[in-house]
Amino acid sequence: MSAQFIAQNLIFGVLTGSLYGLGAAGLSLVFGVLRVLNVAHGELIMLGGYASFWLFASYGLDPFASLLLTTPLMFVIGLGLHQGLFTHVETLDEDMRIKNSLLIGFGLTLALHNLAIRLWTADERAVTTAYSGAVIAAGGLVFPVVRVAALVIAFGAIALVHLMLRATYVGQAIRATAEDWEAAMLMGIDVRRTYLIAFALGSALAGVAGTLVSVGYSINPSIGLEWTLKALIVVVLAGLGSMPGTFLGGLLLGLAESVSALLLGGTYREVVALVIFVLVLMFRPQGLFGR
Repeated sequence: MSAQFIAQNLIFGVLTGSLYGLGAAGLSLVFGVLRVLNVAHGELIMLGGYASFWLFASYGLDPFASLLLTTPLMFVIGLGLHQGLFTHVETLDEDMRIKNSLLIGFGLTLALHNLAIRLWTADERAVTTAYSGAVIAAGGLVFPVVRVAALVIAFGAIALVHLMLRATYVGQAIRATAEDWEAAMLMGIDVRRTYLIAFALGSALAGVAGTLVSVGYSINPSIGLEWTLKALIVVVLAGLGSMPGTFLGGLLLGLAESVSALLLGGTYREVVALVIFVLVLMFRPQGLFGR
């Protein structure tokens, strides 16, 4: 096994891990602020992918340009889902909030899965552009243009959200509510509005991830569960409290899967991810970067 072959696999691990990190960022934000575990998060990623595919197939809109439409669309969908479903659990204590949000999320998963089959059938879909097969060769290594662009966009999205949480009033309200919602309310923060914005922002991040998945991989109505599991593993691995930490957690998971595929074979990729999930829960339940 040559050093070049190993390096190439590690590069693919990083490129894949960037999507894991972006896909988990929305779930981490929602759970960290609302204490709501939205297990339909993967279905939101799937919807973002199908929105990009539909815009490309119907209007020829470049998938990266379609982010300007799919991101606000998923933000609005997040507003509707929160107001219609998840707002009803906000008055419960934390344990009941998690349990009830799980039930709501499972129901939403089934509804969105069947809606996607109804609208787009169960066939695999992908956005194939003129540059889909383009690569950048350097030092004997190959960098797929689409996946490199996805890495840059994923990093940029995480950086923008991190900056928003640090430098804006809305971001500070989200952080304060995540820390202690009762104290935030006493300080004059509209906690319900903050919950609404945080959930919609998490949905928008899922939409960005879905668009990048549709152009770099493929989508079908069944990918939601896979991406929800990946997001949960990354959230446990990284811990709550840091958007950059979540992104780094995704990169680590991508690298771990790449190394396991090299050493054990591709069939053990998913097993290694679950082993990491269990080990982190056992020995560092707050995550590697959690606060």
